[in-house]
Amino acid sequence: MSKSRHDQIAENIAKKLGVQYKKHRGIDIVTPNRAIEVETTKSGIYHGINQVKRSSKARYIATNDKNLRTALAVTKGTGIGVINSKGDIIKRARRKT
Repeated sequence: MSKSRHDQIAENIAKKLGVQYKKHRGIDIVTPNRAIEVETTKSGIYHGINQVKRSSKARYIATNDKNLRTALAVTKGTGIGVINSKGDIIKRARRKT
């Protein structure tokens, strides 16, 4: 069985950041200073925002290129950043409560 696009993106970003992808436990990728939730569908982006908004770390949504515009639009004004599928920060996180 091949890996889902979600798993591929999460594993690539986790590897780039030198951490583990937590496949079935809460936020997908956690570093000492970032919480990153990977979402590959438009509806999933909203779920991802709810996942990371409780974190006290810099919060990010990582998504595929197809959903980058949606992620940028729905995170506007939230303080949540956006990362592309390669792990590049497209929009830096700002802490908003």
